[in-house]
Order: sequence, then C-alpha cells, then structure tokens
Amino acid sequence: MEMTEMTGVSLKRGSIAVEDNDIAAPVEEAKRQKVSECCLTKGQDGLENNSLPSSEKMPGSPEVAGAGEDKKNSDVQTEGEEEEEAESFADMMKHGLTELDVGITKFVSSHQGFSGILKERYSDFIVHEIGKDGRISHLNDLSVPVDKEDPSKDVLTLLTDEEKQRLEELQLFKNKETSVAIEVIEDTKEKRTIIHQGIKSLFPGLETKTEDREGKKYIVAYHAAGKKALANPRKHSWPKSRGSYCHFVLYKENKDTMDAINLLSKYLRVKPNIFSYMGTKDKRAITVQEIAVLKITAQRLAHLNKCLMNFKLGNFSYQKKPLKLGELQGNHFTVVLRNITGTDDQVQQAMNSLKEIGFINYYGMQRFGTTAVPTYQVGRAILQNSWTEVMDLILKPRSGAEKGYLVKCREEWAKTKDPAAALRKLPVKRCVEGQLLRGLSKYGMKNIVSAFGIIPRNNRLMYIHSYQSYVWNNMVSKRIEEYGLKPVPGDLVLKGATATYIEEEDVNNYSIHDVVMPLPGFDIIYPKHKISEAYREMLTADNLDIDNMRHKIRDYSLSGAYRKIIIRPQNVSWEVVAYDDPKIPLFNTDVDNLEGKPPPVFASEGKYRALKMDFSLPPSTYATMAIREVLKMDTSIKKQTQLNTTWLR
Repeated sequence: MEMTEMTGVSLKRGSIAVEDNDIAAPVEEAKRQKVSECCLTKGQDGLENNSLPSSEKMPGSPEVAGAGEDKKNSDVQTEGEEEEEAESFADMMKHGLTELDVGITKFVSSHQGFSGILKERYSDFIVHEIGKDGRISHLNDLSVPVDKEDPSKDVLTLLTDEEKQRLEELQLFKNKETSVAIEVIEDTKEKRTIIHQGIKSLFPGLETKTEDREGKKYIVAYHAAGKKALANPRKHSWPKSRGSYCHFVLYKENKDTMDAINLLSKYLRVKPNIFSYMGTKDKRAITVQEIAVLKITAQRLAHLNKCLMNFKLGNFSYQKKPLKLGELQGNHFTVVLRNITGTDDQVQQAMNSLKEIGFINYYGMQRFGTTAVPTYQVGRAILQNSWTEVMDLILKPRSGAEKGYLVKCREEWAKTKDPAAALRKLPVKRCVEGQLLRGLSKYGMKNIVSAFGIIPRNNRLMYIHSYQSYVWNNMVSKRIEEYGLKPVPGDLVLKGATATYIEEEDVNNYSIHDVVMPLPGFDIIYPKHKISEAYREMLTADNLDIDNMRHKIRDYSLSGAYRKIIIRPQNVSWEVVAYDDPKIPLFNTDVDNLEGKPPPVFASEGKYRALKMDFSLPPSTYATMAIREVLKMDTSIKKQTQLNTTWLR
C-alpha cells in the first residue's frame, strides 16, 4: 500500500463541508426548513436549539452565517438574502482553519485526485441509520398499528360534523377562535372521558378541559402550546399490555436531530426529554433514523405527517424500552458528487482503494469550529486550568463566520469587560457566549470556573474532546509518516476493550486495520515506539503533563480512549451517471419510493457527470474523510469557499 501526502494536489471546483458520520453544511442553497401553516401560526414556529447556536458550535456542522440565530421568522428569507449570506460567509471563512491546521495531512491511496461538488443539493446526501441488529432503517410503512388506545368509534358518532370541522380549524389556526366548546348531551363521566381522549388523539394540537356553563357540561378544546410548563406524557390510561414506548422511523430533510426533536415536542406539547435516539444526524442532508417516545400513541405521531413539511414519521411499533445513544452500529450513506472531472479510470481507482484499503480515520474539520479561534484552543486552556484564557478565547473578537449581534457582543466585551452590558447585545442568550456572560454576571469575574459551569456539561466537554481530537490527528499523521501502512512492533491493538502491544513475533498476525492510536488521558497506554515520545513532546509544548491527565475539576479529567487509524467502509458500491439538468435528483428517497415515483433515467451521454457512492461507516467516523480520500481535496470550509465556483448560476 502506498501513502501519499497532501501536497501538490490540483484543487478545483468543490463545495464540501461535512459532519461527524453525518455530513455537514456548505454555503450555497442555505434553504430554511419550512413547516406548513396547519400546526403553528406565524410567530410560533420558532424553537431555540439546546445545542450551541454560535461560532463555537460543536461537534456539528460549521453552519452558514445565521445558523446560530433564534429560529423565529427563519422561513421568510428570500433567495437574494441567501445569496448575499453565502457570499459574506465565504468572505468570513477566509480566516478559518484548513486541514493542515488540525493535523490532517496524509492520504493512503495513490490515485490522482479529481474534483466534484458535494451537497450542491442537500438531497445529494442521504444517511440511513444502521440499528444495533444490523438492519438499515428505511421509511417504508406509514400505517398505524391498531390497538385499544386508538379513539373509539363512539367518539366519531359523539362529535357532529360541524364540531369536527370547528376542532380541525382550531387545530390548524384557520379561524380566530381561541377555543371550541362542545356540549355534552346525556352527560356521564364515561362519555366525557371518551370525548376528551378522542379529541386529543384526533387533534394532537389541542388540549381539553371540562367546564360548567349555566348548569350544562361542556368540553372545551384549546391550544396548550405557549404555556410555561409543557405537558407531561399522557396520564390517561395506557394499556399495560403495550410497551411504554412508541418507536418510529423519522425521515427529515435539512434539519438536525435536536431541532427535529424540539419541533416534534412542541407540536405534541411534551418535553423533549421523553424522546430518545441512538445517534444525532446532521442538518444538511436527508436522514432516516429510529426515534422512541414515551407514551405517545402512533396515531398522534402519524397525524404530524399532515402538519409538517420535510418530515415523515412511519414504521410505528410499541416497545418496552427506549433507545440509547451509541446503540447503533453505524450509518449507511448515499452520496452524489456532481460535476466530477475524474476519468472513469480515476474514479475506478479511487473507489477500489476506498473499498479495499479505506481512509485515515481523522476527526473532521467541524470538530474544531469555524472561526479564527479553534475550539481545541479553548479545550487546551481548560486542561491547563487557565480560566482567564478560557474566558478570553470564548468572548474575544475574532475573524470568521459570525452573526452581527455576536460581533457587537464581542466588541462590547473587549471595550468594557462588563458581562451584563455584553449580554444585552445578544438577542439569543442560549449560545455559549450568552451562557458564559450570564454566568459571569451571576458569579463575578473572579469565579470563572462557576460561570463556565453554567454552559451545559456536554457542550463544555466538547472543547476538551476537540483538543483530544487535535492531538490524535497530529499523532496519526506522524505515525503514518514514520511507519507507513503496516503494523509494526510497539503498535497498539484492541483485544476486547483492552489495548495490548504488538510484539515482534506477532506482527504478521495483524493488519493496519487492527491498529489503534490513543486519545490522551489518564487511563490509556501509548505505543512503544517513536510516536510515544511525539505524544509527550506535543503535550509538553502545550504545558500539559502526559503522566498526570487528571484535572482538579473531575469533569475535566481525561480518561482517554482508543481509535482505529484506518477505517474500511462496508457495503461500498458506486456508479458514474450522466445528466443534463443540474437540479434534477439523481436517486430516489424513501419518500419518493413511498409515493411510487419512478427512479431517474440517465442519458448515455450528458453535459455533466456525477459519482453516486454508497457505503456504511461505524459510529464516530467522519464521512467527510472518506470523501476526502476519494477526491484528494481539502474539506475545510475555508478551502471549499475559496474553490467554489458559480458554475450553476
């Protein structure tokens, strides 16, 4: 096997910007997720994301400028605004990171690189989750399982056609009524219960209550959304014979998993934490994954298919247990690279190499942020216990992809060092900068540790994980430069969960695909060759003690982990297709198949050529890096925005 370095490669057209096993968002076609008017009125379609809507957003996509603002009114952006935003984003990204900055320097294949455009349309990138049983999740059944929880036929006869119409119009905000009152004729508690449950099942946008009016009983239906406290899972009877969790397949377009969960929870009037899933999926793609929700019926969930655009829910089943993060086996990707320049031979060589050898398992660019202040620098300062530097790195002005209000906030901070004044410049307080400023206002400038602690734990740890990833990328490049693509004595392999050394006499029993490299921490071992000293030198240069990775604050102690240095994708297949219209879809989605759409027909010759790739990857690997190996191109946003052309405009 040959190993090449990232030098002298011709970099032409491209627009790659990708994500952790779920690939991320480039700059063009920054279309906003839209929902129909049937479930929310204008001004109610906004959801604040619980993740970090800021320049430091991790580990997800380096979103286009504007991705971090409050989602309210995000649907009213015009095409002209999108184009202007993309151009300003490209200008800002001149200050971003390149692959070289984060240790991504090597290739394992020897073929000549070529160019192609990834995600010219978000529908050019489809992710199907692979469950713990090895099955690939597909949306192929919209039917609802019938059981005792479904509204009885009685409720359909108890409600008049006029009442059902008024309730539907209320649910869809099609009139000015704030509630609909239904008189209960021949009042009994049993009859009221049937009507209550029936309305909630038939019209999931509504809540109900019983009222006495002039001696008569009325069931009043109204919208519960907007109240301070979201409803708990339904307290009415849930059959004991049925599992407590409704599992379903979620198909979504151009929306990340947490945004999708927040949206579903808002429509269902429940807390987001009653949903569970095995892995997060990226925004700028079509993704299909399994979701579980506590004590919400399939019928209520299926009704959302009428309310939401670019979402589909199906393949419903009731199960006893929720889903857990990390239970998935990985993800299957279907990717189209449009307008490729490679010859058929180049494509064949590149894809055969990907199939037979694989790619270097680098952490992708979005692990490190999108501005001139990389997230790994913040992580390093945390590990150094340099809290003033942590504060400064997060809040100081910087070049890069920033919204105007963040720029003003940073300027105010640099000028006054007044957290309250800087916070007033932020319309969105839940970004990492806003949370840190709120903490500084509460605890004071002399207690930065507590102020930083206001940021959600997972988001704080992402900074440290970014530093680990930075070290790992650099060390794996050194390892490949020093020893190539073969195992050598002193390398590490895993036996179960335990790392052991390859001894001289055992070298022939292993391949490069067995070799792992450590992420630095207190509970790992390092290779027994030159790379061990390289780890020590790198951490010493960063004023860290490789022999003592425990932090004074337990949350920030690094235990370490192991990661394979080469990943060989599974289920690899590909074809080159010709097409004339750059906007046509080049393969069918699950929804296309459900709707019976015929697959696209390709011309024998066309104006453009595209490479359609299928492959499966394990969790925590970056599809970006597989595509990088095929194209031999820098996948950083900085490079891609410089290289992107206007060939489609």
